Amino acid sequence: MKAARIAVVSALSFITYIVFSGSIQPYDLVTGVVVALVTGVLFANITVSEPWKVLNPARWFWLLRYAVRYFTIDETKAHIDVIKRILHPKTPVNPAIVKVPYEAVSDYTVASIANSITNTPGTVVVEVREDEKAFYVHWIDAKTIEPAEAKKEISLVFEEYSRKIFE
Repeated sequence: MKAARIAVVSALSFITYIVFSGSIQPYDLVTGVVVALVTGVLFANITVSEPWKVLNPARWFWLLRYAVRYFTIDETKAHIDVIKRILHPKTPVNPAIVKVPYEAVSDYTVASIANSITNTPGTVVVEVREDEKAFYVHWIDAKTIEPAEAKKEISLVFEEYSRKIFE
């Protein structure tokens, strides 16, 4: 089990290293392997709880589908909304901090949802309350303060995808 955790963290670390270095020269490959193995040994127990999940092709499919949707649809719509508010100062702004419940179980899913909300312009997770299973989100134009409705508007899509990927 420990070897599987190390392998998963090392593989992801190596891929990340090569992508960000932008090089496949022998020196970079060797350095990448060394850095990845050290990272895998140091962080395997902290970052990976169920290593076999990474081998599930359905999870990779949902991750790819989510990434495409997030970066092409959700981010674009949110950016356009914020740009309108900047360029047209008379556009109404109705800021509020709203409670957004979640049903996610794993820490990875909760973190993914919170990051997706925060990285989308116009919304920022200001607190995660595990005891309430809720995010408190600053919303630039709150359409509702009712938690179930806020969830539909802010995080429902993110939660659906994240649960398919991580749970």
